[in-house]
Amino acid sequence: MRVLVLCTHNSARSQMAEGWLRHHAARRGRTIEVHSAGTEATRVKPEAVAVMDEIGVDLRGHASKTLFDLPDPWRFDLVWTVCDAAAEACPAYPAATARLHASFPDPSGHDLERWRAVRDAIGAASERLVAVVAEDRVPTEADLA
Repeated sequence: MRVLVLCTHNSARSQMAEGWLRHHAARRGRTIEVHSAGTEATRVKPEAVAVMDEIGVDLRGHASKTLFDLPDPWRFDLVWTVCDAAAEACPAYPAATARLHASFPDPSGHDLERWRAVRDAIGAASERLVAVVAEDRVPTEADLA
């Protein structure tokens, strides 16, 4: 399965989701190709790197990118938008692409406790998504809740 996590700047929430999805897939012995992108590229926020490092997921090699920076950007099995702006600006994908949306609050400008809360919420949704994929089912938004 090939998954794209999409957010506005690809600087925090989508980066954390990418890391979480890889982490949970590896724990289950599943192969999931995961990418993240933004509707515009900026930089990966150091707070995202710090809070993910706390739980053993390394984002230090990640870079903010747009959809057009990805290999084969129009061939994803699943596109997961993690902020409302990205959901609204999400481009049309081929009919075979499943789309999910689960909005998480932007932790930017807040203390690390807010970052941890967003990290944990994304982590829980990511774990549920991987569990559904491990059952060879296509996830729905209800699976993320």
